[in-house]
Amino acid sequence: MILPGFWTGTSSMTTKTQFNGRSTADQVLAGRDLSARTVLVTGANGGIGFDTARALAAAGARVLLACRNREAGENAVARIRTRHPQARAEFLPLDLASLASMRAACATLSADALDTIICNAGLMAPSYALTAEGFEKTVGVCHVGHFALVQGLLPQLLASGAPRVVMVASESHRAPATLDFDNFPTREKGYFAMRSYGQAKLCNVLMANELQRRYGAQGLMSCSLHPGTMVTTNIGSESALVRFAMKLVSPFTKDCNQGAATSVWAAVHEPAAELGAQYLRDCRIDRATPEGRDAQVAGKLWDLSERWLAEHAAR
Repeated sequence: MILPGFWTGTSSMTTKTQFNGRSTADQVLAGRDLSARTVLVTGANGGIGFDTARALAAAGARVLLACRNREAGENAVARIRTRHPQARAEFLPLDLASLASMRAACATLSADALDTIICNAGLMAPSYALTAEGFEKTVGVCHVGHFALVQGLLPQLLASGAPRVVMVASESHRAPATLDFDNFPTREKGYFAMRSYGQAKLCNVLMANELQRRYGAQGLMSCSLHPGTMVTTNIGSESALVRFAMKLVSPFTKDCNQGAATSVWAAVHEPAAELGAQYLRDCRIDRATPEGRDAQVAGKLWDLSERWLAEHAAR
């Protein structure tokens, strides 16, 4: 079984970087002035999402913390401002399990410039559950919600000139090895949480690659990444088993500041084009699975996702 973020079967390719698997987000951003950038981070109220948002805000960026729970989101903003009094951190209400919430968030930002979206939020539903529109919840949140968000904010992204979309995937994209379009999202009969999570993370990789193919010529850079081995996150918030497993191995794994490092590295690395359609790990270019690199599969997933959004557009 591949637990969230756990895999030991690949080695990093060579990339020009001084950072590695033990680097922190603060180390990656040390000395950088991001005051000209606006970054949106989903799932930023806790775990690596919080440290991603905090480190970017500490470096001067205007950071939008997109979170489902208002109290948790506003508390995260307050914690950032307490640690970094000059930080420009703002709460943005966003429920990735609701396309209506997605449309409202995009409307709120319709006049805003936007340089980067870090699609960090994730979920692994322990039992079968549905989003507001009837998608299996793990895939609905991890993929459908992020797909709708990025689609809705493409005008603001492309207007920035050199936008970036960073998909926080996982080594769990390796299982199952292929995306079964005949049972996607997974139906209730035979539902298995880890299988659905693996599908969702594979979708993150495929979406990043197809986004690069479609919009790279307009200056956009899109990539996906593995944040680290069993980083403490909110991914298992609905599963006691996953929470226990993460706590058990936490002394041997990355902390949240280290888990956020590859996300912020992807957001600031130059030249950006070097990372386009790449899969990252430990602040380096790594290699996704053959399925994750399959352009035909990525295109098919994109077309299917667009049809889903079109079907629910008027609801």
